[in-house]
Amino acid sequence: MMDTPRRRPVSRARLSAAVEDLPPVRAILGPTNTGKTHLALERLLAHSSGIMGFPLRLLARENYERMVKLKGVRAVALITGEEKIIPPGARWFACTVEAMPMDRPVDFVAVDEIQLCADPERGHIFTDRLLNARGQAETLFLGAETIAPLLRSLIPGVEIETRPRLSNLVHTGFTRLSRLPPRTAIVAFSAGDVYAIAELIRRRRGGCAVVMGQLSPRTRNAQVALYQNREVDYLVATDAIGMGLNMDIHHVAFAGLSKFDGSRRRLLAAAEIAQIAGRAGRGAQDGTFGTTGDCPPLSESVVEAVETHQFEALHHLYWRNSALNYASPTALHASLCQKPPYPGLWGADPASDLLVLTALMRDPTIQRLSKGAERTRLLWEVCQIPDFRKLGEDSHIRQCAQIFTTLVEQGRLPSAWLEPRLLNLERTEGDIDALMQRLMGIRIWAYVANRADWVESPEFWRARTRTIEDTLSDILHDRLAARFVDKRATSLARRLEEADSKPLLSAITRSGEVSVEGHPVGHMTGFAFIPDAEAAQSDQPLLLRAARRAARSEIPRRVTQFLQTPDSDLTLDIQTGTLSWLDAPIGRLQAGEDVLRPAVYVTTAEFLDAAHRERIRMRLVAFVEQTLRTVLAPLFRAADAVADKPVLRGILHGLLEQGGVMPLPSADYLTPQNSSFLRKQGIITGPTMLFCPALLKPQAMTLRNLLLAVKNSVKPVPLPRAGAVSFKAEDRAGITPQKTPKPNTGPDTNAIVLTQLGWVKAGPLWVRLDIAEDVRKTVAKLAQAHPYPLPAGIASRLGASSATLAAVLTGLNIRVQQPHPIGKNQFGPPAPMMLHPIRRDFSNQKGSRRKKQPHPIPAPSGHFAALAVLQKRR
Repeated sequence: MMDTPRRRPVSRARLSAAVEDLPPVRAILGPTNTGKTHLALERLLAHSSGIMGFPLRLLARENYERMVKLKGVRAVALITGEEKIIPPGARWFACTVEAMPMDRPVDFVAVDEIQLCADPERGHIFTDRLLNARGQAETLFLGAETIAPLLRSLIPGVEIETRPRLSNLVHTGFTRLSRLPPRTAIVAFSAGDVYAIAELIRRRRGGCAVVMGQLSPRTRNAQVALYQNREVDYLVATDAIGMGLNMDIHHVAFAGLSKFDGSRRRLLAAAEIAQIAGRAGRGAQDGTFGTTGDCPPLSESVVEAVETHQFEALHHLYWRNSALNYASPTALHASLCQKPPYPGLWGADPASDLLVLTALMRDPTIQRLSKGAERTRLLWEVCQIPDFRKLGEDSHIRQCAQIFTTLVEQGRLPSAWLEPRLLNLERTEGDIDALMQRLMGIRIWAYVANRADWVESPEFWRARTRTIEDTLSDILHDRLAARFVDKRATSLARRLEEADSKPLLSAITRSGEVSVEGHPVGHMTGFAFIPDAEAAQSDQPLLLRAARRAARSEIPRRVTQFLQTPDSDLTLDIQTGTLSWLDAPIGRLQAGEDVLRPAVYVTTAEFLDAAHRERIRMRLVAFVEQTLRTVLAPLFRAADAVADKPVLRGILHGLLEQGGVMPLPSADYLTPQNSSFLRKQGIITGPTMLFCPALLKPQAMTLRNLLLAVKNSVKPVPLPRAGAVSFKAEDRAGITPQKTPKPNTGPDTNAIVLTQLGWVKAGPLWVRLDIAEDVRKTVAKLAQAHPYPLPAGIASRLGASSATLAAVLTGLNIRVQQPHPIGKNQFGPPAPMMLHPIRRDFSNQKGSRRKKQPHPIPAPSGHFAALAVLQKRR
């Protein structure tokens, strides 16, 4: 887009007449991967001097570096809009097509991708080089075969050589994004689509490189290197990869088939699809192409055209006059709008530079300042500043107007004028889009700084803009890599793609940290794998795959370690029934044959096979049995003590089945001698209940509460605080009673469980069974024959208040007589509450002459209970 002095175009008549006297003009045409560019570089360096024009700054820089390696830095120059490296003795030039020095005589001239003469936006520049750029010894044009007929028409005597593709290009149809093979380039046509696909690839396959036309060459090179160095196996790009980026791509997947060309959204032509698909397969290696995502399928005709490289020839090229009239802005505009001189050439649509010129010509200030040929030439040069930012014509027009006005009024752009405009562009914070916008902005000022006649201290400003661009480019690359690349996941995904027979290097530390191929992927909690908390939720399937592969050798070792672990490393949570190994949950209790023999369920862990799970279960069963024998030791000791006494063995068996508290068995079995023996073993016989007082202590009661809940498949009932002897009946479930009572639908399950645990319903309180029995025995002795005054301390012993004491005693089937109130004319201490002899029939209900049904208590079960029934029937 730079305006450089040009040779006068030669008329077709003169050209035809003198064609045999001119240096040869050759064209090497063919699809991608034919070695055209490599041949052109060889021909360039074979001559004593030469210029080669490339369609992209990136390609110019890449080939400049290749030429420097072969010829040395002092012999090679680089010229682009934003960068100039021109040693004094430079003989070979790598340039963008816009920046080719047309006034410099050289032996060799070449232009790459010459079919871009048909591009609506830049075509007129390529057409100008096609018609006017000539080497003194040789001229070479490289491109697609579609331009061949127009080359023969426009350049008489042109020598055209076609080259076949070095490898095949095969269509593979549709492939899901998650199934795309490694070394795939996914092509989308908007930044939003590129980001969305890149995010999905990162989640599914670990990461990808990103290439878009909006990236600076430095960022693009860094992203390409990320892919080429196999740090990632996927590339997500726009059609920017279609021009000369030679990468190790095996498959190209199209995520769309339409693009916005600057004025409208249109479908891609078959030749454009081929240009992009041709990136797959380099050298002799075949490539494949297809579609993915929401992309519609390619038609059979397009597939055939791409595979056979047969496309419709170009009908026209875009042209704009390059022999300009600088007499005035009006004359300049008129010369730019001249009609094409030859058939096959179409007038180019107004490009950005012409639109800016048209707008500035209407500005009175610009009209005043652009008098004369020199000022008009300067105006045109300013209009050709590229609009990298694409923020809208008005913004770019205002910027060009400011630059032109300052140049005319001050001769150069002062440093004080440039400094504030670069200050905002130096900021490095912000997201990816913000950084790209700043990069586009600094590229404009890099273009300006490369005009030595425009700025003060041009060397300083060239270095300054280059430094800012490099800094922003590096940060943008880092941000892209941070967002779209997970190196750990990429490495794991690549290893997982390899043969299953090749083991992964893995380890599980003593603390449970899991690493695979040197990458931490999570940690083991018991036998369950917990993915790394810092990994995204969507990355966890990949981590699970890696951990599953790693677990093949590690899990058996971990199971063996568990089987040999001491009981001190295992715990049973008596509140929840959870079984843990080194504080990691690995199982839980579930209903078994009876209360004190619960079953054990091993928590689901996908890395464990059935054999491992059974061995773990058996180890946990042994631990649970030992825990129950430790916490409930008095009960088990009593059972062992009566092992050789059949009747007592049956009674203790029933007590074990009921969890330590049961209704009294028949008096035929519970003789005074048997009761005395049981008392010595810590088993108490009350009026209606047989129980082990040691099992009413907090730890044992909590465990029995859990065991009963597990047996009945319900939640444990709420218990009072440890050490409590009683608690209010309405608080037993931790719920305040409803104001409107619900209809009675059956027995109170919690009341049944509390009775089994060893609590007695006594009026407004639930009293612990051993306390209730002790108080009752005390009262029975005191009021054995006649009423007896209530002794002090009974209320505190029961945990009852003076107001509720009478109701509590009545609930314990203790008859009480309230004292008569003292009359007004009587004096002295109040009469005490009197205790009456206890009735033989004990009930957990409130005292009443009408016998009420007690709380249902589960009947004894088991073999010995059945035997007792049979004996009663005799």
